[in-house]
Amino acid sequence: MSKAAERNLIVGLDIGTSRVKAVLGELLDDEQISIVGVGTHVARGMDKGGVNDLNLVVKSVQSAVNEMELMADCQVSSVFMSISGRHVKCQNESGMVPINNQEVTQEDVDNVVHAARSVPIAAERRLLHVLPQEFTIDVQEGIKNPIGMSGVRMEAEAHIITCADDMAKNLVKCVERCELHADQLIFSALASSYAVLTDDERELGVAVVDIGAGTIDIVIYTDGAIRHTAVIPLAGNQITSDIAKIFRTPISNAEEIKVNYACALKDMVSMEDSIEVPSVGGRPARVMSRHTLAEVIEPRYQELFELVYKEIKASGFDEQIAAGLVLTGGTAKMEGAVEFAEEIFQMPVRVGQPLGMVGLSEYTDDASFATAVGLLQYGKMQFDNKKTSKQRTTDGLWKRVQSWFKGEF
Repeated sequence: MSKAAERNLIVGLDIGTSRVKAVLGELLDDEQISIVGVGTHVARGMDKGGVNDLNLVVKSVQSAVNEMELMADCQVSSVFMSISGRHVKCQNESGMVPINNQEVTQEDVDNVVHAARSVPIAAERRLLHVLPQEFTIDVQEGIKNPIGMSGVRMEAEAHIITCADDMAKNLVKCVERCELHADQLIFSALASSYAVLTDDERELGVAVVDIGAGTIDIVIYTDGAIRHTAVIPLAGNQITSDIAKIFRTPISNAEEIKVNYACALKDMVSMEDSIEVPSVGGRPARVMSRHTLAEVIEPRYQELFELVYKEIKASGFDEQIAAGLVLTGGTAKMEGAVEFAEEIFQMPVRVGQPLGMVGLSEYTDDASFATAVGLLQYGKMQFDNKKTSKQRTTDGLWKRVQSWFKGEF
């Protein structure tokens, strides 16, 4: 196996409640990401985004990573990881600094973002992201990129996402026991948004609703910037549990029935369609109406969508998301989910699949891979930022050398 360090490789590791997904991407010269390896495994030991059995999670992660490495014929040493759970919180803050030399430099931008993030955070919390929204220079507001502009004083608005430090440490511990290094923890819905949104949607205003097995993760964009993030600790597992209890079938069979036959709207299902439902305790399987299955599922989807609606309404940005909703995650793929969501939210809704991938993209061209692929996009941004920073340092040194030769040092 070749080493990842020999190529520009990035690993996205999405440890979900139901499945662990590991995706390996290679950065190409044309700035695209080529998928070169994918591994998935049933998640054991996870509940609503949190670790409840460390050893089981370690085994699940190791299996997914091994499958990915085998496909790519490559050994990896570090990953970008997703994190979710009801402990993830957000806040919007601002910071202000004087501008040096009357012209904004990258150092000024770094300073004002640092000022915005300098709000007190409780000792048990961990800072995940500081995402600049816009800048103000003197009286000019709504500036996206202030570098090179003239002024005396600059202010920045930033969106800050934090999480429970212990929860983060447990996830990192799982990865470290697989002899991997966690490059960074990224909020799941933020990662998903990098994979499924277009620039037009971000500018118009859009809500990404990532419906997984254990949690619903939400991120809202307006005017190209993130304004609100939230986690609802209910999702697809509730639907599986309902099917298992009402139809008296094992959880594994309930999940299979949900994936293969379920519909979120009963009006979209024919009364004549029937399915075979396995029984428990060795009893013979029964034949049930698919319409009855939809009647069980529809109220649960209504509950989940109404919780999302309340969260978006409470954020205050419900009137500013002209591009509507982008549903992603495994539970968003169910037949009728988009139609039902449009009925409840009264706005455009689509299912978001990862955009712009090449290589083995057929393995990840699915809403359930949005977070894992988004982690690759996030990793690429970090790679580009390091390259830009290195170039800036090199340019600065070269200017100093030139000045020295001119006698200006």
